Amino acid sequence: MSDDAATDEIRALEADERRLVLDSFSNDDAWALGSLLVNMARARDAAVTIGIRRGTQQLFHCALPGTSADNDAWIARKSAVVERYDASSYLVGARFRAKGRTFEDSSRLDPDHYAAHGGAFPLRIRGTGLVGVAAVSGLPQAEDHALVVAALARLI
Repeated sequence: MSDDAATDEIRALEADERRLVLDSFSNDDAWALGSLLVNMARARDAAVTIGIRRGTQQLFHCALPGTSADNDAWIARKSAVVERYDASSYLVGARFRAKGRTFEDSSRLDPDHYAAHGGAFPLRIRGTGLVGVAAVSGLPQAEDHALVVAALARLI
């Protein structure tokens, strides 16, 4: 990817994060978002696992047919990146790639606990900031990320 393309990708990812901010986030909102993600994944016949957390509390989890416990591990690792960097796991990875580095080699974080691959997106409340994470695992990283973004855009 060229430097211009990488810069454009990062700007687009950052714009999504500025746009997809919630006014509130309740347990019912987590259920609505999770259910929306399940329905969107089923419509695409996508084998994904979906996890939604507020703080350390798991509010929603669904593993569709064709997934495994590995998808749960990916969700945990991608969510840890969101919590550490206050940005989507895909954006964090893109920022490292734009500098010609990999997250795994340059972050100095244990890859068993952190993965800067697309699919985990910060849940922010306007005026409050980061309160949780919505994550998907099972598709190529750009598609995992796009699925969460599309669902959040619908929810908002």
